[in-house]
Amino acid sequence: MTILIIFTQLSGLKVSDLFFQPYFSPNPNVALLTRTFQILCSVPVIVCTFTYGLAKTLQPRPVENRFILFSALLTGGFLLNQIYRIHIYMIAIGIPKLGVSLLYAVVLSSYGWFFRRELQLTPYQILLAGLGLLFFAIGVDSLHLKNKMFSSLLEGVPKLFSEINIAFYYWYICKCFLQKAFYKNIDNSL
Repeated sequence: MTILIIFTQLSGLKVSDLFFQPYFSPNPNVALLTRTFQILCSVPVIVCTFTYGLAKTLQPRPVENRFILFSALLTGGFLLNQIYRIHIYMIAIGIPKLGVSLLYAVVLSSYGWFFRRELQLTPYQILLAGLGLLFFAIGVDSLHLKNKMFSSLLEGVPKLFSEINIAFYYWYICKCFLQKAFYKNIDNSL
């Protein structure tokens, strides 16, 4: 991270440029960490969708596959929000920022409530750590700190690490889910 910051400043950019929203720029450092975050956001969507497709062939009972399906939908919604900045449009049409945050909190809480048993069977602490870092980053963003470099780092770095945790969590639970379904399928065929 330090090397990237030094390289960015030597190339005549500010550290906050690393966290800009992606747009075309001849300099590859502009929005580099934002793009990296968005790529990481796509990992859970891809992994959960792929897992759901395989799980449907291994165990066609939809009750057991619902958790993976709704995980794909939830992470897909988060990815769409990150790419298209839906929350900003909601604020622009007059929905207060607190209202938008509450809407997303209700969706996330509903997911946690409906799948609490499934979540408790996983290392959900990884997911909670990722969500905690994400909420920290959102909190820093809402403070509107004056020092742009400090503000960008304090918001962007935890956000990046939050998505690393979330991507790892969904990769791990999908791997375990498929292994369990695969071995169950083998045991049933013997």
